[in-house]
Amino acid sequence: MVEPKGAQLDVITIGRASVDLYGQQIGSRLEDIGSFAKSVGGCPCNISVGTARLGLRSALVTRVGNEQMGRFIREQLDREGVETRGIATDPDRLTALVLLAVEDEGVSPMIFYRTDCADMALSEDDIDEDFVASASSIVVTGTHFSRANSDAAQRKAIRVAKANGRKVVFDIDYRPNLWGLAGHAAGFERYVKSDRVSGQLGSVLPDCDLIVGTEEEIMIASGADNVLAALKAIRAATPATIVLKRGAMGCIVYDGPIPDNLEAGIVGKGFPIEVYNVLGAGDAFMSGFLRGWLKGEPLATCATWANACGAFAVSRLLCAPEYPTWTELSYFLEHGSKHKTLRKDEALNHIHWATTRRGDWPKLMALAIDHRKQLEDVAGGALDRIADFKVLAVRAAARVAAGRAGFGMLIDDKYGRKALFAAAKEGFWIGKPIELPGSRPLRFEFSQDLGSRLIEWPVDHCAKVLCFYHPDDPKELKHEQTEKLRSAYEAARKVGREILIEIVASKNGPVDDRTAARALGELYDAGLKPDWWKLEPQPTTKAWAGIDNVITSRDPLCRGVVMLGLDAPMEALAAGFATAKASRTVRGFAVGRTIFADAAKAWFAGTMSGEAAVADMADRFQALVDVWEGS
Repeated sequence: MVEPKGAQLDVITIGRASVDLYGQQIGSRLEDIGSFAKSVGGCPCNISVGTARLGLRSALVTRVGNEQMGRFIREQLDREGVETRGIATDPDRLTALVLLAVEDEGVSPMIFYRTDCADMALSEDDIDEDFVASASSIVVTGTHFSRANSDAAQRKAIRVAKANGRKVVFDIDYRPNLWGLAGHAAGFERYVKSDRVSGQLGSVLPDCDLIVGTEEEIMIASGADNVLAALKAIRAATPATIVLKRGAMGCIVYDGPIPDNLEAGIVGKGFPIEVYNVLGAGDAFMSGFLRGWLKGEPLATCATWANACGAFAVSRLLCAPEYPTWTELSYFLEHGSKHKTLRKDEALNHIHWATTRRGDWPKLMALAIDHRKQLEDVAGGALDRIADFKVLAVRAAARVAAGRAGFGMLIDDKYGRKALFAAAKEGFWIGKPIELPGSRPLRFEFSQDLGSRLIEWPVDHCAKVLCFYHPDDPKELKHEQTEKLRSAYEAARKVGREILIEIVASKNGPVDDRTAARALGELYDAGLKPDWWKLEPQPTTKAWAGIDNVITSRDPLCRGVVMLGLDAPMEALAAGFATAKASRTVRGFAVGRTIFADAAKAWFAGTMSGEAAVADMADRFQALVDVWEGS
């Protein structure tokens, strides 16, 4: 289709928005689930995310509750780039919840908590005519025709869209128990025949330009008892393009008369993959189809993209969080995968992770206060005071940042608990060390079972692991070091946390212009693709150019490099900053002792007050920020 003139958005989806709680124990009854993963859910909400990830300008019209789950949906959609001004906050109703489990292949019991929920209270007053008219298309969904108020809201949106020459897309989205046709335990039930439902949905068909549904949904929308009759009944009501979803068999598109042979429609390329979880696959499918359809691609291409997006969804656990980005989908369409189980494809997983990470950090200036041994030495017998000193460091960093973006801190779990709570209120990027200080070979602090430790961390905290690694180290030592780094990397990826790898080579051998680049190359060879690198100042711009070449050739999606300080004097750091600014991958610095060492000695000795220590650290941090930003 050709984009209508004046369209500011590509698509507005209307209807359900819930919080999905997915059971994390696969192959288990819902009764036996012990822990859940949280994500946004609901057909139109999922489609808004899926289309945004594929590069469309999308928006959602719905209601959420005035509570934490409602705010979670808003914030997550904001992170995904979905326009949220069409989301109303309902002061009286709670955000809908869904509990789900993967019990067997293709079997996913679910419980809908939707009694008088916020999204089903959507009304005509929530439909802003100018907002609807600003989009090339709207997507209306079946469940929201089940109540008079939400039915009226969607029909108003349809009238406005058609009056302004916009396209109307109908996702039939039939859930019998949301129409009161099945019990609470039958959330996974896909089809219950109902003349009432067929009459309601059938009245929508004449106004549609695109209709998408499974075989069961096509039958309920038409009232017919078999697929061929259903398609012909829909065609009699509308000239709309009809997309018949057939699960593992892909889809067939009908853009004219319905043939007696159903296979004679338009089909796209199929993708044989292992089915892991079918929930949300249709919403991913719709996202892929809309990406093509709204950009004027041939229907076979639209179907191929839809099938590919559906393949990603059924091969992963969650709904919207697992949908592919355009970068990821493009890579898959070009290269395919040697795995039928896409969630085991490391290349795809890395692209997915790197293109859906939280936040954007083109610049990062961090005060590092994650030191343990150094502060223990300064504190002497007063170890209980270390926690309070770290809080002073947070105050110093906050004074410099003054609410601006691009600032962060490195803070540890051992003494930094109060400091972490304080830093969380400042909007800082937060990195936390996991290594046993000074260990070589590398060991983790507290426990070698890193995964169970990281799962307790806030989702936006980054694991930092320092490794004393030199490319000329003995082969056996390098193997042990890289295996430990690999275990840290895999644990971080498994639980969805970013990881920063800090490499210090100068403590264990001579360094030259090639040392750091060689070390990074070896670690990339070991399968490591960290979100960040933290590296020593390099002697020349040539050294940084070598590092740039390794990173951009091996992982162009890497966030970049931050430079460490190693207790260097301010003048030496300034010189290092000037050299680093020539790099394409250096984003900033993470410096500690140069900033806090003198204040720590005086404060622990009782010769400097807390406020004076904050002022001293803030002055030094500000000086480094000024040097970096002026280099």
